[in-house]
Amino acid sequence: MSTYSKKLLACWHPVAYAHEVKAAEPYSTKLLDEALVIWRSSDGKAHAMRDLCIHRGTALSLGWVADDCIICPYHAWRYDAKGDCVLIPQSKHVTIPTKAKTPVYLCQERYGLIWVCLASQAVYDLPEIPEFEKGDWKVVNTGPFDWDSDASRQVENFTDFGHFPWVHPGLLGDPQRPLVPDYEVETKGHILHYSIVRPEASNSDDFPVFANEEVVQPVRRSRYELHLPYTIVLRLGWGAEKGMVYFFVSQPISKDKCRGYCIIGRNYDLEQPDTVLQNFEDVIFGQDKRVVESQRPEQVPFDLADELHLQFDAVAIHYRKAMNKEELAYWHMYD
Repeated sequence: MSTYSKKLLACWHPVAYAHEVKAAEPYSTKLLDEALVIWRSSDGKAHAMRDLCIHRGTALSLGWVADDCIICPYHAWRYDAKGDCVLIPQSKHVTIPTKAKTPVYLCQERYGLIWVCLASQAVYDLPEIPEFEKGDWKVVNTGPFDWDSDASRQVENFTDFGHFPWVHPGLLGDPQRPLVPDYEVETKGHILHYSIVRPEASNSDDFPVFANEEVVQPVRRSRYELHLPYTIVLRLGWGAEKGMVYFFVSQPISKDKCRGYCIIGRNYDLEQPDTVLQNFEDVIFGQDKRVVESQRPEQVPFDLADELHLQFDAVAIHYRKAMNKEELAYWHMYD
């Protein structure tokens, strides 16, 4: 973890969809190069700790859960939710050494995700998405999407307007209308705010997922919040009451691996099978993946001089500046 900025470690990061972490089954993952095990106690609460038994370095995630403890598969040492070893079967009459513990981390469950913070206190709160919690919007989990790139590349791709006609023709963009309209980005602390009305492709027969009208040249009204470092709340509208919310967040596994979670809510087509949106996003993220995984370096270069930026790249410019200002950029630490 020493290669990452302290502030990046102090952010909430997703590590799993909530449904992936089942009762009595430890879940293995990695966050900022730290191996983690996520598990649930009998009350259903999720816990996060280093995936390491201090005895012989075995991965606790290979073990099992019993009596609100996670049990090492090698010698059955038991660790409670505080990370303390509470039972050594081979030495019942010996006082358990104080060193017999493993670090635990802040953990919470919200929006259908398990979140972990590797510091003792988080620097930012999670974004508020009332549409997901008031009950009258249908919410669909898509993905997750595992890419061989840094989380910064995955997030920035999600906000890039210029690629839609070329990477997603007929789905998100129209090659006959490639111009990106002017827009402005406002940075407030760790959140970038920006809105745009841009050309959109008509709904396809395979993926009728948007609420645009059957017009010759449909447009989309998009209102973005980019919460540093790797979270986006996107609200879509088409000029009427129908709306859609995209919640995208990337798990920074390492400098060249990430995992994206895309949760979609909408107040229309409530009876449509979840698979329509899920299959649509599989196609979209698959088209993006081959392009983004080709980018070099794998992480966004936060020095503006390292890449060429034009006016329609305003989000990328502000993202780089804000990541530096908030001390979340870490690319230089790999040199």
